[in-house]
Amino acid sequence: MPALRLIAPLLGIALMIALYPGTWSLDAVARGSLGPGFWPRLGLIGLALACLAKLVEEWRRERAVDASVPLPPFSPLKLAAGIGAVVAYVLLAPLLGFALATAVFIAGFMVLCGTRSIATLAASVVIGTTALLYVFVKLVYLPLPKGNGPFEILTLALYRALGIF
Repeated sequence: MPALRLIAPLLGIALMIALYPGTWSLDAVARGSLGPGFWPRLGLIGLALACLAKLVEEWRRERAVDASVPLPPFSPLKLAAGIGAVVAYVLLAPLLGFALATAVFIAGFMVLCGTRSIATLAASVVIGTTALLYVFVKLVYLPLPKGNGPFEILTLALYRALGIF
């Protein structure tokens, strides 16, 4: 039965490999320094590496000498909440702006995963959101959603405060 825990990461890797060739046609749309297929390919590679890390973790756990350490119980409710958080993030980013949606997503996902330390949550939200903003806006020049109405004003003020804009 423990070998069943290896199936999900293996399926994830197989799915990423199957989806990867679909990104090749994106480069025919437009030419640029990175090309339109770069980010989808990078995302698929990242997901495949995460699945590979999970596969190694489960394989090592199965082979461990001390198998008496119990696994945390599987919670379909937490899984559904995590999936819902990802969907809500995608849907709300255009309305709230990338910065605010990302900050809320990081905080919510960490709480869902069991983080209780306010200091850890705050540091992760600030460092994670700021790092993503610098990488995507300042380094890659990717136009991220700024939000609508007051959220756009908030995003632009944050960009100015961080020296991004």
